[in-house]
Amino acid sequence: MYTIFMLIAIPILAIAWIAYALWERKIREEEKNQPKPQSHRLVKTKTEVADWAKRMAEYQPPKLKKTYSDEGPAQDKTDKPGN
Repeated sequence: MYTIFMLIAIPILAIAWIAYALWERKIREEEKNQPKPQSHRLVKTKTEVADWAKRMAEYQPPKLKKTYSDEGPAQDKTDKPGN
Protein backbone atom coordinates (compact mmCIF):
# COMPACT_ATOMS: atom_id res chain seq x y z
CA MET A 1 0.00 0.00 0.00
CA TYR A 2 2.83 2.35 0.92
CA THR A 3 4.60 1.59 -2.35
CA ILE A 4 1.52 2.40 -4.43
CA PHE A 5 1.04 5.65 -2.52
CA MET A 6 4.67 6.68 -3.07
CA LEU A 7 4.52 5.77 -6.78
CA ILE A 8 1.56 8.13 -7.17
CA ALA A 9 2.59 10.90 -4.73
CA ILE A 10 6.20 11.44 -5.87
CA PRO A 11 5.37 12.15 -9.55
CA ILE A 12 2.47 14.41 -8.53
CA LEU A 13 4.74 16.27 -6.12
CA ALA A 14 7.45 16.64 -8.78
CA ILE A 15 4.93 17.97 -11.32
CA ALA A 16 3.56 20.41 -8.74
CA TRP A 17 7.04 21.77 -7.94
CA ILE A 18 7.83 22.22 -11.63
CA ALA A 19 4.52 24.02 -12.21
CA TYR A 20 5.16 26.24 -9.19
CA ALA A 21 8.67 27.15 -10.43
CA LEU A 22 7.34 28.02 -13.89
CA TRP A 23 4.55 30.12 -12.40
CA GLU A 24 6.99 32.03 -10.15
CA ARG A 25 9.27 32.66 -13.14
CA LYS A 26 6.36 34.03 -15.17
CA ILE A 27 5.33 36.35 -12.30
CA ARG A 28 8.91 37.67 -11.91
CA GLU A 29 9.17 38.43 -15.65
CA GLU A 30 5.83 40.27 -15.63
CA GLU A 31 6.88 42.37 -12.62
CA LYS A 32 10.21 43.18 -14.27
CA ASN A 33 8.41 44.57 -17.36
CA GLN A 34 6.04 46.79 -15.38
CA PRO A 35 7.14 50.27 -14.31
CA LYS A 36 8.09 50.72 -10.68
CA PRO A 37 5.36 52.38 -8.62
CA GLN A 38 6.09 55.96 -7.56
CA SER A 39 4.89 57.51 -4.36
CA HIS A 40 2.84 60.70 -4.34
CA ARG A 41 5.70 62.52 -2.60
CA LEU A 42 8.22 61.48 -5.28
CA VAL A 43 5.92 62.61 -8.10
CA LYS A 44 5.33 65.95 -6.34
CA THR A 45 9.08 66.49 -5.86
CA LYS A 46 9.81 65.69 -9.51
CA THR A 47 7.22 68.18 -10.73
CA GLU A 48 8.53 70.86 -8.37
CA VAL A 49 12.08 70.34 -9.62
CA ALA A 50 10.90 70.43 -13.24
CA ASP A 51 8.99 73.67 -12.60
CA TRP A 52 12.02 75.20 -10.89
CA ALA A 53 14.29 74.21 -13.80
CA LYS A 54 11.85 75.72 -16.27
CA ARG A 55 11.75 78.99 -14.30
CA MET A 56 15.56 79.08 -14.13
CA ALA A 57 15.78 78.55 -17.91
CA GLU A 58 13.46 81.51 -18.46
CA TYR A 59 15.19 83.71 -15.88
CA GLN A 60 16.69 86.93 -17.15
CA PRO A 61 19.05 88.67 -14.73
CA PRO A 62 18.23 92.29 -14.05
CA LYS A 63 20.13 94.80 -16.16
CA LEU A 64 22.40 97.17 -14.31
CA LYS A 65 21.43 100.77 -14.72
CA LYS A 66 24.31 102.84 -15.97
CA THR A 67 24.56 106.18 -14.29
CA TYR A 68 26.52 108.93 -15.93
CA SER A 69 27.79 111.56 -13.60
CA ASP A 70 30.67 113.97 -13.42
CA GLU A 71 32.23 112.03 -10.58
CA GLY A 72 33.19 108.78 -12.24
CA PRO A 73 35.87 106.25 -11.42
CA ALA A 74 38.36 107.97 -13.73
CA GLN A 75 38.42 111.09 -11.54
CA ASP A 76 38.79 109.02 -8.38
CA LYS A 77 42.04 107.58 -9.71
CA THR A 78 43.52 111.02 -10.27
CA ASP A 79 42.60 112.25 -6.78
CA LYS A 80 44.52 109.49 -5.01
CA PRO A 81 47.81 110.47 -3.44
CA GLY A 82 50.87 109.00 -5.07
CA ASN A 83 49.78 109.52 -8.69
